[in-house]
Amino acid sequence: MIALFTSALVTFLVVIDPPGCAPIFASLTSGAVAAERRRMAIRSALIAWGVLMFFALLGEPLLRALGIQLASFRIAGGIMLFAIALDMVFEKRTERREERAAHVEQEDISVFPMAIPMIAGPGSIASAMLLTARANGTIETAIVLSAMTSVIALTMLSLLAAGPLMRFIGARLEAMITRILGVVLAALAAQFVVDGLKQSFPHVLS
Repeated sequence: MIALFTSALVTFLVVIDPPGCAPIFASLTSGAVAAERRRMAIRSALIAWGVLMFFALLGEPLLRALGIQLASFRIAGGIMLFAIALDMVFEKRTERREERAAHVEQEDISVFPMAIPMIAGPGSIASAMLLTARANGTIETAIVLSAMTSVIALTMLSLLAAGPLMRFIGARLEAMITRILGVVLAALAAQFVVDGLKQSFPHVLS
């Protein structure tokens, strides 16, 4: 049982990457006040947890019933993530914030892109579905779900700590990091699309 929990925990840690989500969250919420940022961090984690729980328990039969392949999630998630990456690289989000009135509320990014597809993305959804499908019985399924919940809790803590850390390093360094992360996100998005295409056309792109 310990081995199963450890295996599932490591899998979700690698796929979700809580430390990697934190600076992206900080960049996307740089214009929000502390209370808004906390709410979005908690909401992002809870929504992602709900999505992963849904697919862990019901995802495989649902996709099978609808005739949808998991590769489609990779392609769609990659396209959406690439749009966010472009905004980060070219600072379109900053320009839009400056055009708004001073009292306009910070855009809520808790659902998209943080919860989906950054935390509950194609990789974590696939991992949740695969690990629960391989579990034998209710006890092993509960162990896998507890490992997934632990990683989501760690991710939420990372998001909550992201704002103070980014404020500490300063605005200029934050802008530079935002652009670098945008490039990394673009590459990650492209990889999602490539993986999805390889799954859809294995003989052509092998």
